[in-house]
Amino acid sequence: MQDTEVENWRRNSQVAPELLLSLRGLNYRFLELITALPAGWDSPRQGLDAAIFSRINALSSAQRAAVANCPYALFDLRFHDDDHWRARLRAPGGYVAEPASVSAETLEFVRLAIFFAWHAANTTRFAAPLLLGMNPGTVGDFHRASIDRLPALAAVEAVNLTARWSNCTAYWGALTAAAADAHPGRLKRIQLYGMQLATAARLP
Repeated sequence: MQDTEVENWRRNSQVAPELLLSLRGLNYRFLELITALPAGWDSPRQGLDAAIFSRINALSSAQRAAVANCPYALFDLRFHDDDHWRARLRAPGGYVAEPASVSAETLEFVRLAIFFAWHAANTTRFAAPLLLGMNPGTVGDFHRASIDRLPALAAVEAVNLTARWSNCTAYWGALTAAAADAHPGRLKRIQLYGMQLATAARLP
């Protein structure tokens, strides 16, 4: 695939550059998070194959930043699941559940990710579907949710944090290999393949 296709997607995506910049920061933070080992915690790998996890772990900070430079999220919080978020966001008085037993770093990341999702849903109707894989129903639920509900959501949603397309070892393997080989052209092509995965996930 040609790099011009990536540029065309960026121009036509109707996503503000500031949102893309914030998303790339979250992607980088996610990659750093899943390879960190806070005292007393085992790294959960967030659904990734052990070999893929090892590849991410071996990347330098600069290489992880290159991987993170995607126009879509590399993390997921079941944003494609309308029923899941309908139960969370439409529950009278707020959704009540036991807080997740996760590291403080994971909880802080999920807080940021949920706030970003809420912000994306409150910009244009295209931003959250393009960046996070949300369906229109979930976009609407996030749009109607008040900001004060977000912190409590993070406490229960942290257990659902995974790498996006974690079962697609071909994608993650190619992505990490291109970054490790410092091959910018190939890395961009793999990142474009991620957009195809995002599109395919939205098809009936």
